[in-house]
Amino acid sequence: MIKFANDDKRIRFCVSLLIALIGGITFVALHTPIPWLLGPMAAVLIGSRFRKVQFYWPSSIRDIGLVIVGYSVGLSFTKEALLEIMAKLPSMLLMTVLLVCFCAGIAFVVSKLTGVDYPTVLIGSIPGGLSQMIIFAEELKGINITTVTFLQVARLIMIIFFVPFLILGPLFKNTTNTTSDLFNSGTVSPIPLFPTIIWFVVICVVCAFLALKFKFPTPYLLGPILGTAVIHLSGLHGPALPASILDVSQFMIGGYIGLLLKPEKLEHKTKIITLALLSGMVMILVSSGLSLLLVAYYPINHSTSFLALAPGGMDQMGILAHEVHADLSMVTGYQLFRLFFIYFAVPPLLRWIFKVGMRKTAKTP
Repeated sequence: MIKFANDDKRIRFCVSLLIALIGGITFVALHTPIPWLLGPMAAVLIGSRFRKVQFYWPSSIRDIGLVIVGYSVGLSFTKEALLEIMAKLPSMLLMTVLLVCFCAGIAFVVSKLTGVDYPTVLIGSIPGGLSQMIIFAEELKGINITTVTFLQVARLIMIIFFVPFLILGPLFKNTTNTTSDLFNSGTVSPIPLFPTIIWFVVICVVCAFLALKFKFPTPYLLGPILGTAVIHLSGLHGPALPASILDVSQFMIGGYIGLLLKPEKLEHKTKIITLALLSGMVMILVSSGLSLLLVAYYPINHSTSFLALAPGGMDQMGILAHEVHADLSMVTGYQLFRLFFIYFAVPPLLRWIFKVGMRKTAKTP
């Protein structure tokens, strides 16, 4: 029976789906952050260790989830955010480059202390989004995806749990300055989901395949982001997706990532996990330090500057910005700029660095 189940991908997927669903429901009951991403990820990770039935999660399911996320991110690209990026482009570029350089330095230290190859640790340390960096790692040869995933998950967990405590605590003065009404007005028009969403589905799918054809990094995410952003800025506003659909997209991605986590392939588990958590904390402290430079240069409060530079998800930082009455257009602008910088500039740069490193290694006698 078990052998038959392992031969049938449909049964293997149904088992994986059930376990992932249990994980999501459990994390919802525990009131954890982003439960439909972390829940399926943790459940599939644990369930797949038993080896009675080999779990299976089609990459096409993950790709659909990425398209949904890409559409949502594209809608966030408003005219206000675009104007904010244009006005503060030099400082955005400087802060983003500094943050990435600090991450590269942290990765170098972690690589030396653990003995794990530098390219793997570097990709695991770049604050470019959990899904995006893992998928990028899959595209490169010689990268330990399990280590990358653990490093990215550790960073995500640190940010999810510590940034809210920091930003809502006594260290930050949340007596706000003038804030934009971006959150209250919404980033999209309050229009019915149907039939407008049908056009955007077509646009996202076409853009995803075009991005795939032109070999964009993570095409199923970047294509919909760019396509939706362009259409949204041109005046055709797409409908906001219900929270349930966004939960489903996280579920699709979380189950896939759970199967990428293979603890048995992680060397020096205790040391790597400990250093990953410490590097995540250092990354948060570095972001906090860089935010002081913004406060010194622009007439903004500490909450706005920290949330603009925090290496977390744009949606989570936006929610926190609203809670503490920070300048939402600035937070969104900086987060969007870093998002696109890391999506477009970092992968080609890393590929070039790795190629140069391989050539030097090959020449060394």
